[in-house]
Order: sequence, then C-alpha cells, then structure tokens
Amino acid sequence: MKASRLGTDDGEKKVGKKEAEKPVSVMNRRFSLWNFWIASLALKLLLMPDYFSTDFDVHRNWLAITNELPLKEWYYEKTSQWTLDYPPFFAYFEWLLSQFVPKIVKEDGALDIVEIGQFGWPTVVFQRLTVIFSEVLLFVVLQVFVNTSSATEKTRSFVVASSIVLSPGFLMIDHIHFQYNGFLFAPLIASIVAAKHKKYMWCATFYAIALCFKHIFLYLAPCYFVFLLRAYVLNFKNFEFKSYKDLIFIVQWKHLFKMASVVLGIFFICFGPFLYDLPQVMTRLFPFSRGLTHAYWAPNFWAIYSFLDKILTFVMLKLPYVHAFATKFISPPLIPESLDDLKERLVQNNSGTKGLVQDVFFAILPQISPKLTFILTMFYQALAVIPLLFDPSFKRFIGSLTLCGLSSYLFGWHVHEKAIMLVIVPFSFLVVCDRRLLSSFMLVAAAGYVSLFPLLYEHQDFLLKCLYTIAWCIIYFYAFRKTSQLTTSVERRVFFLDRLSTIYIFSLLPLVIGVQFFEVMNWKYLSFQKFEFLGLMAYSIYCSLGIISAWIGLSWMYNFDEPLWMTNE
Repeated sequence: MKASRLGTDDGEKKVGKKEAEKPVSVMNRRFSLWNFWIASLALKLLLMPDYFSTDFDVHRNWLAITNELPLKEWYYEKTSQWTLDYPPFFAYFEWLLSQFVPKIVKEDGALDIVEIGQFGWPTVVFQRLTVIFSEVLLFVVLQVFVNTSSATEKTRSFVVASSIVLSPGFLMIDHIHFQYNGFLFAPLIASIVAAKHKKYMWCATFYAIALCFKHIFLYLAPCYFVFLLRAYVLNFKNFEFKSYKDLIFIVQWKHLFKMASVVLGIFFICFGPFLYDLPQVMTRLFPFSRGLTHAYWAPNFWAIYSFLDKILTFVMLKLPYVHAFATKFISPPLIPESLDDLKERLVQNNSGTKGLVQDVFFAILPQISPKLTFILTMFYQALAVIPLLFDPSFKRFIGSLTLCGLSSYLFGWHVHEKAIMLVIVPFSFLVVCDRRLLSSFMLVAAAGYVSLFPLLYEHQDFLLKCLYTIAWCIIYFYAFRKTSQLTTSVERRVFFLDRLSTIYIFSLLPLVIGVQFFEVMNWKYLSFQKFEFLGLMAYSIYCSLGIISAWIGLSWMYNFDEPLWMTNE
C-alpha cells in the first residue's frame, strides 16, 4: 500500500511535503460561507409562500404572549393549545422579535392572543424573515470554525461547515415546516468549536446558553459534564497517589469554582425572573403526560417496538390459534385472555396509529413507562461517556456527543423526528477524522433526512425535498470521502456491511416514490384512506433500521477500535 494512503509517519511527511508544494494561491484560498448564504437566501425567499405547519402558529402565539403579557404570566397563559414550552432565553428571544413587528403585521393579527391564529400574508412574511436572518448566527459561528482551523484542516473544516449550513434538515424544518433550529444550534456548535481549541470556559458558557434556549440539548449534558470535568477541573498531570487524602488535590478548585460560577450565573439570568414560578416552568418544559411516541413515529427503537405490537395484534386477530398457543406460555394480563378482550383494548385505547399526541397503549407487548426510557437512555449514554474519563480528547468528545444524541433519540420518551439534527450535526465534525466512520454517517444522514419527508406532506414539495436531499447526499458523501483521513496503517473494512449500507441508502429512493404513489392513491380513492398511516409507518420502520444500524456501527468502533481514537493532541 502506498505511503500517502497511510497514517504512518512516512505518510504524514509525504502529505506535508505535498501541501508545501501547493501554489501559494491555493494555500491562501479564502473559504467563505457567505456565498452559500446569498445563494441559499434566494431559495428561502422563494419558499415563503410554501406550506407551513402548526409550529408557525405556535411561534406567532409566543410572539403575542411575550409582547402582550407581563413576564410572570408567560408560562401560565393557555388561551391557545400552543402554550409556551421552551426555556426563558427563547421566550426572551420571542419578546425581542415582537418589538420589531411592523404596524401592518400587528393589524394582521400577529400579536393577538386567540385560540386559533387568524393571520395573512404580512405575518407569514415577517415570521419567515425572522427565521432567515436569525440563521445568520449559524453562518457566523461556522465561519469562525473555518477561519480558526489550521492550514491542513481548512478544507475539511469547510466541508463540515458548508454541509451543515446547507443541510436538508434545516431547510425542511426551518424554512418550510417552520422552526428556528439554525439559530438555536449556533451556540451548541460554538461550544464544540471552543472544545476543539481547548477553550473550556467558553465551551461551558456556550453550552449553558444553548441549554437555556432549547432544553432538548439536555440530552447531551452527560457528555459535556464528563468532558469538562476531566479536561478542565481534574488534574492528573504529575499527580502521585499515596493515600485517599491525596484525592482532594486532583480537583483544581479554582477552575471548578470559576466554571460553576459562570454556568450558574447563566442559569440564574435565564430562570431568575421565574424563580417563584419554577414548578410551572418545569411542568411546561417536561410534559411527561404526552405519549411514548410522537403523533408521527420518530424512526427509533420504539417505532420498531410499536410496529411489532401491531404485527402481533394483526396475526392474533387473523389466526386465532396463535393466540390460543401464546396463552399457554404467557398469562393475562400480559396478553389478552380472549380475542374479545383484545378487540376491546383496541377500541378503548390509543393504538398509536391515529396520529394522536397522548399516551400510547400496546395491545400485546408490555407497556413502556417514562422511567424505563430514562434508564435505557442513561445506560447507553454512560457507555458513551466513560471513555472520556480516560481520554478527554476532542475526537473522543465528539464521538461521545454523537452517541449521547443517538441514545436519547433511539430510547427517549416522546421523541420528535426533528431531533435527528441532534445527531447529524455533531457527527459531521467527527466523520472527517477517519474514513471508516463514513458508512455510519451516511446511514444516519440519509435515513435521518428522509425520515423528515413526512413533515412536508404537500405534493408540490415532493420534488423539492427529494432533489435537494439527493443533491446534498451526492455532493457531501463524496466530499467527506475525499477529505476524511485514514488514521491507521491498515484500512480495515467489512466489505459485506459496507455494501449492505450502500444498498440500504439506494433503497430509500424507491421507498420515497412508493409512499408518494400511495399518498396520491389515498387522495384519489376513498378505499385507500383506511390505510392512511401506512406511509408514515413505512418511513418510520425503514429509517429506524438505518439509524439503529449506524448507532451499532459507531458504538462498536467507539468502544473497540482503539487506534481510531488515538490522536496527536
């Protein structure tokens, strides 16, 4: 094998020589994201008249609440079902936006506190523009990431940054479906950039800010806690352990108090004005009364669990002798005593296929509680953060961050399909570290973005979401393959599994076309309407297989492929 393809010293010298021989104009090339912002701006402006979800009225209502009511009433107001359920920093952000609402938009009903919003084109334009211009913060943070990268990392950093700002997820969720994820992910990415440059105080600061904007980032808290504890607070350099009393000297108390004061200060600024109403705020932020699965099953472990329950129910209803055989080994109430009891269960309870946001009841399989999902999530997150105690490198940190996001996505309670961005974004920083990570990244990115397609159910969006996602996958899967490193002397690959993942990704296209054909038939023929949930189920089950496979692949490499994580930091 040629030396230039290896991660050995000779290979590094050869690559370094090659870099040195490049023309000065190439080495000094400007890697600017602003041309991407201008180009994407045109597309986002054209998408203004497009479909938007109920999230649009959610944010309109939050504008009205924060503008019209005193601060102490924000988390109590419930005229609309779209009550304020984001942390106070985001509520302050909504208040700030409401100060810039033009008169024509106010007259359009944008700031009316009503049960169902009544608004027109002026409100649509204003809110769409707030998403577009707030997203500038994402471009700024990623441009800083590119600018602060070393000369040899510049190209890889630019590929990572541009893949995020042009993400099909941000386009579909923010600029069509309607949310502010681009803006909200900016402080989280800033914390990742700070960690890369070993600016641990800034890392903690930006993560605390991100958490006070969007509480879903709490899923990543175990990783940040262990990483900052090991890298900044604990000191193992030149430490000699002679007795248990020496353990006190491991802690760098000055660092601990400094970081704790900054983080607690940020939380006090955020929650301080609501100190006496904190129980009410927490109730809004963590509504465990919602069901295990979202109205549309996110493609995670519970989607497969729910699907298995439906299959078992169908089989027992169609083949009564299967139920009779099962009752010999499983006693009621774990399984219905009779088929009549099973039918009654289905009538009286939410089976999870009606698109209802309420607790889901399983007819055959055991019921799942929030406590169980919490235990499973914490268990797999613990496996992801333990290696950080021994190796608090940036590469390990990003690997742990990605696995924490995946664990919460796969096993969490009431997971939204949009939470897949919590996995794809950190994974983007990791995949360029080693080419062997590419298969898992391609699986989670392709399946994750396709799983968002049902959010845009209007027929006119079909070509847009398909063509944009296909173009992104072709460009960036190729770019990541070309720019990612090989950090070991042997490129270890499992030929069959690599090819299987490629077949899976290509099979997503017939899945999308098949579901779209079914939806057209459903719209045209009434007989298809009783299978309305079938298309969503197909997306959830097939995409969950890809995401779970990516999680297994990344977990295996994270825990058992030690050379991959060795670093020169």
